[in-house]
Amino acid sequence: MPLFIVNDDITKLKVDAIVNAANNSLLGGGGVDGCIHRAAGPDLLKECKTLNGCDTGDAKITKGYKLPAKYVIHTVGPVWRGGEHNEANLLASCYYRSLKLATENECESIAFPMISTGVYHYPRYEAMQIAQRTINNYLEKLDGDLDVYIVLFGNDISGYFDPEDGLKDYFINRIPSGYTSYDAACSSFGICKSIVGAVSKAFSNVKSKSCEKSSRITNLNDVINNPEETFSSMVMRKIKESGMDEVSCYKAANVNKQIFSKIRSSAWESETDNYQPTKSTAMSFAIALKLPLDESKELLQKAGYAFSRSDKTDIIVEYCIANRIYDIFRVNEILFTYQQPCLGSKCH
Repeated sequence: MPLFIVNDDITKLKVDAIVNAANNSLLGGGGVDGCIHRAAGPDLLKECKTLNGCDTGDAKITKGYKLPAKYVIHTVGPVWRGGEHNEANLLASCYYRSLKLATENECESIAFPMISTGVYHYPRYEAMQIAQRTINNYLEKLDGDLDVYIVLFGNDISGYFDPEDGLKDYFINRIPSGYTSYDAACSSFGICKSIVGAVSKAFSNVKSKSCEKSSRITNLNDVINNPEETFSSMVMRKIKESGMDEVSCYKAANVNKQIFSKIRSSAWESETDNYQPTKSTAMSFAIALKLPLDESKELLQKAGYAFSRSDKTDIIVEYCIANRIYDIFRVNEILFTYQQPCLGSKCH
């Protein structure tokens, strides 16, 4: 039951339900409300007229009509009035009530816009924290799978996150050899300077790490007949050693139950049935298990991967592990800020 932050048009997402940031009348309006009504067609308004409006903090459900989504869940967020008028609880209630309607209607995926951050002027950073906290708390208690998306739209995504300024130096120290300036590296990596920050001092002669010489294989049969521990076996061993229960582990890794079932089954089966995770899944479990950097590298190696100095996602994840940032949603915030895909796995 992963949570993902994406930059997309919510009216085009192929999910079971999308959430509409509506007004109390439920009869359409501006912003995302107007976009959803236009995309769904006039039948959506006709059904909304039968609902008798909606209280702030509550939610009601309709069909999706011409939308790819089967349902539209309409919720009314609070107007920001300085934070002294129960705005936080009302905003959290919007997310909770919407999630509850989604599970009651057997939805397996739901997409939220950022509620109240438009014309209702709710501060973006505080709104994002409430959204993630409420969604995470709901998913932790949910007995079932539900993919949740927080959808940002367009280029104006500033203010939702607290950029990890420490990444600046980490990027510089891991720029591949051959680049002589920060500007050249930024151009190659596509790093947004407004996020990373300006660095005026040029540098050169970045030395690449020397490759470790692998030991020579003298007997191929011995190696084949005595394979090392697999990725799945290491995950299961680390779960046991950490004292973490399995459900908490795969939720902390932002993956669904189906993926974890494959890992668990593979850990006890023959190597011919060994599960091959994606690199994203492998990194997700390194974070969920709070492995130190050397063990994280070992886990990736068992899955057939390695951290790359030329890949922004790898640099960011390695940075987070090295700095003991083990909250997968914080990691995904940083990845999203740098326009990289989130960690975890989807059901669909």
